[in-house]
Amino acid sequence: MTGQTDQPANHGQANGNGLNGQDPGFEGLSPKPGQAVPASGAWRPGDPVGHRQFAELGTFQPERGGALDVTVAYETWGQLNEQRDNAVLVLHALTGDSHIRGPAGPGHPTAGWWTKLIGPGAPVDTDRFFVVAPNTLGGCQGTTGPSSMGPDGRPWGSLFPYITIRDQYQVEANLSDHLGIDRWAVVIGGSMGGMRVLEWAVSAPARVAKLIPIATTARSSADQIAWAHAQLAAIRADPYFLDGDYYEQPDGYGPHVGLGIARQIAHTTYRSAAELDARFGQQAQGREEPLGGGGRYAIQSYLEYHARKLAPRFDANSYIVLTESILSHDVGRDRGGVASALGRVSAKALVVAVDSDRLYLPSESAVLANLIPNALDLQTVHSDFGHDGFLIEFAQFGQLIKDFVEG
Repeated sequence: MTGQTDQPANHGQANGNGLNGQDPGFEGLSPKPGQAVPASGAWRPGDPVGHRQFAELGTFQPERGGALDVTVAYETWGQLNEQRDNAVLVLHALTGDSHIRGPAGPGHPTAGWWTKLIGPGAPVDTDRFFVVAPNTLGGCQGTTGPSSMGPDGRPWGSLFPYITIRDQYQVEANLSDHLGIDRWAVVIGGSMGGMRVLEWAVSAPARVAKLIPIATTARSSADQIAWAHAQLAAIRADPYFLDGDYYEQPDGYGPHVGLGIARQIAHTTYRSAAELDARFGQQAQGREEPLGGGGRYAIQSYLEYHARKLAPRFDANSYIVLTESILSHDVGRDRGGVASALGRVSAKALVVAVDSDRLYLPSESAVLANLIPNALDLQTVHSDFGHDGFLIEFAQFGQLIKDFVEG
């Protein structure tokens, strides 16, 4: 469910291989009152636009109630051909955004998360394809979400409606109409993005020629809901969360501690137990003494680093809204079950799993490959990095994607 990885792998390692106690950013777990970190890391009107484009899509009614005047922020690469049949839709994961390619810079706090897979001569070749990457509904990087202005002229905050994966799909379908794209050559995404890939293929079979769901599932399991429950509880327990209405608080007074704890829990599920033990074991962080001396183990420093890194670029309410949309995910809901729903898919499918993924198990990807009528055999990528392998193993993923997209 991550949208960024810690690759360069030196971050957070101990004993000459990483931070060695010189953690960037905030001291301790996360920002403390008075430090100059905005209450929310959301992109706001007036901030640098970067490479974003914006589509005003009018009023949208989520399936569980409410109404939103929706703006979608998106980025594009390549050119749409005259036949309008070379478009590729790329869908991001939980804390990702539309910036899938290019460096960090004004308007883009992080570098593109799939730069090696998208671009001229890349596996998804932008000399051939027109690539569109939207920020999802409920996000915080330009698309309508809890940090957006509500009808009362204040950020939505606690009043933002409940959003499902199907709502996210529907807004993306509305964006497709806005762009004049009736049918996507390929719809691709990993983790939460893979859930939306499946929703596209089931909800609008005629609009998808090929689909590539990566490291994802047809429905959220009790185990996945359990891991997410603790993350949501951590954010809501933060005294600076203010029931979700914290946007007007001074810099440094946002729910950063709760968001940081949520990120630490999540990041543990994104990596494999074997990788974490091989990298960190019981090593102390630098010269700290964890054995009765109040110091930290290296793995603790590593997780705290990821907690601190998220706050300046993300929003706690969006984390909640998007996580709850993930928990709602079930392509079989009101469709006669998963098998019946996936049986509707007419697109060719490449389903890819990561062998060490302990969040979205390879067995869950196998269900997709078995039940989608035109799916190839399940492809399993080897990685020591767990779920985050889909953001790291570019050589393996790239060849699989290239062969399927161009085949």
